[in-house]
Amino acid sequence: MKTFKLRKLVILDYDKGLEGTEVNLIDGLIINREDDYDTWLIEGFTHRSYWSYFENKQNEELMVQATITKESNEPASFITKMTEMHEIGEQMNVMLMGKIIDKQKNDVEQLLRKLVEKGYEGEHLIQKFKEIY
Repeated sequence: MKTFKLRKLVILDYDKGLEGTEVNLIDGLIINREDDYDTWLIEGFTHRSYWSYFENKQNEELMVQATITKESNEPASFITKMTEMHEIGEQMNVMLMGKIIDKQKNDVEQLLRKLVEKGYEGEHLIQKFKEIY
């Protein structure tokens, strides 16, 4: 396993036409599990004010962009599912498990924009994206 510092986390909201919601991190880690399934674990430590936001996303696949190690790095895109969230005093942590998207960010954004323009949203958008990608 390889562990990296998570510098920035943006959740792409399907219901907002893939507009990103940046999670203001207090701290965070991202772990390449290097397992047979190529999974990554993303843990964000943030203020508890995000609790209801993530609670509403519990059963969704989430497309996220994570900036790793340095703020100046290009964000990596992942398709994830939330596995856990915990209250820690006035803060909370959220854990996402998923796969990195290997293609260039621009290719993915263009594909998603085309699908949104064609009227796909929510679960239909996710399914169509999976079919094509």
